[in-house]
Amino acid sequence: MGIKAMLTSPTFRNKVIISTVICIILPVILTLSIYNYLTRDAIKEQAIQNANNELELTEKYVSKLLDDMLYVLNFVQLDTKLNSILKSKAQEDDNEEENYEQFLENQTVMDTISDITLLGKKSQVTILLKNGKYYTNYSVSEYDPLLIYEEDWFEQLKTLHGYESFWIETNPTVFQSEKTYNPYQISIARPLRDQRSAIYGYVIVTIFENKLSEVFENREANEEIMLVNGDGVILSHKNNNQIGQKFAYWEQNQKKNISNIIRFIDQDYLITTKELIYNNWQLVSVVPYKQAVSTINSIFSRVFFLLLISFTIFFVILAYLINRITKPLVHLGGVVEKVQKGNLAVRSRLHSSDELGRFSKSFDHMLDRINEMIKEVQETQSRKRKAELAMLQAQINPHFLFNVLNSIRIKVFRNGDKESAKMISSLSKLLRMTIESDKGNITFAEEVDIVTDYIFLMNMRQKESVTFVKNISDECYNQMIPRFVLQPIIENSLIHGFNQSKGIIKLNALMTKDNFIVEIEDNGIGMDSKKLETLQSNLGNQNHLNIKGQSIGKTGFSSIGLSNVYERLVMTFGNKFQIKVESYVEKGTRVTLMIPMERGDEDV
Repeated sequence: MGIKAMLTSPTFRNKVIISTVICIILPVILTLSIYNYLTRDAIKEQAIQNANNELELTEKYVSKLLDDMLYVLNFVQLDTKLNSILKSKAQEDDNEEENYEQFLENQTVMDTISDITLLGKKSQVTILLKNGKYYTNYSVSEYDPLLIYEEDWFEQLKTLHGYESFWIETNPTVFQSEKTYNPYQISIARPLRDQRSAIYGYVIVTIFENKLSEVFENREANEEIMLVNGDGVILSHKNNNQIGQKFAYWEQNQKKNISNIIRFIDQDYLITTKELIYNNWQLVSVVPYKQAVSTINSIFSRVFFLLLISFTIFFVILAYLINRITKPLVHLGGVVEKVQKGNLAVRSRLHSSDELGRFSKSFDHMLDRINEMIKEVQETQSRKRKAELAMLQAQINPHFLFNVLNSIRIKVFRNGDKESAKMISSLSKLLRMTIESDKGNITFAEEVDIVTDYIFLMNMRQKESVTFVKNISDECYNQMIPRFVLQPIIENSLIHGFNQSKGIIKLNALMTKDNFIVEIEDNGIGMDSKKLETLQSNLGNQNHLNIKGQSIGKTGFSSIGLSNVYERLVMTFGNKFQIKVESYVEKGTRVTLMIPMERGDEDV
């Protein structure tokens, strides 16, 4: 049941509950909406601040790695002992045989390179001298350091002076054993110059790209952090397939050290950038805005959840209290429904001192008065009904009696046989049943005997005889019905259906589960549709006493008529009784009586 249906329903309890809930929910929803609106910008600012703080921590880690690379360059360039050895080695002939002192010098260089790379992440160091000599902290079987001379960027080193360095962006790894697990590398290079600024060698420091991307992988699943160059090309990313690709939102985020919200494929993303001091590189963080504010929103969700729990508890308590308060009213409503269905014996019996108690007492008193009045009306109507039945059953047409007696007289006069005696016997039975007005109901068998005698007498006075055919189930004979129910119907068939001509009258009777069905059918002249419609309309009128016998014509012996039969059966069996009249011109008429096995509500 919807809220509108509950508010408009007759249930008072539902109206009270829904009204109370609405008065509570509306302020809560309004308050939460205002809170959400007022805190939206604050949540956004907090999310940006959190993203900047996290990116700053990442920047410190990345800067530490790059600083370590610079440290190696500076150490090689500034260490006096190492510089002295390297300058000396750069002047030696490459074909000169190495003596013990030279061996010690070479070993000193190798040990120094190894020592300075022990701190931080391991890096690959290459020192090239102008005479072709070189020193490395890796095996030359992995990579021939002399190939560095063939790199595209090598010539740019000759233009650098002092502490200027050249950052070599991400390239595929040149070390054979590392290509599987470390597919990319980042390098930095610097020339070594003597006091006259002449280049006597070069130093190149290389680290693997995944040393940077390791820190990127430790972030949230949906968060991306990457290192990009000044053109927006990705230098380091936890997904190797992204390296070398251009950052998708670079055009919208070329400003450095900013945060921006961009919508992409129906989702908002928070993009934060942090500039590094090295070679115009930047760190970029991309995180779904929904995830960025999830921590803050979780607080709102917990508050909402607590409100929901509180409201649920309150609603249960409210429903219980309203149920207790309105229980007498619901009980009284149930009593009213029973009274509406016709049970006037029920009473509310509420004993309370409030308005419901006083209303209950007045309601019970009203039912008592109604029962008393109904009893008085029933007694009055019962007496009236008996008087009307006595009057209706006493309506015998004297003209019919005269005709029958005259027929008997003529018959006896002509031939005093047994047939005349039978006529007199039938007439006696008929007169006796008519005179015994105190006998209201008779068995169906007795009623059949009456109409059999009646048809026999009518055949005696008419030129043509009518055949009477009976098809009656055995269980029907003991069924009790009012007197003279069939006779007026058969009288109409004889007088109006056959009009002194011969014909057939069929009487069918059977019992069903709910009804005792009696059917009287003739093959007379019938009625046209207009007369039949008028007759059916009159029989369907609730004001039965206004239905006169002349609706089907002037009657003979009994002027009780079809309307009188209908009236008496309704008075006896109530509104469940039904009558059905069917007639077709030149085919006949059928009257069906459906008498209920259980009496319905009788007219009072």
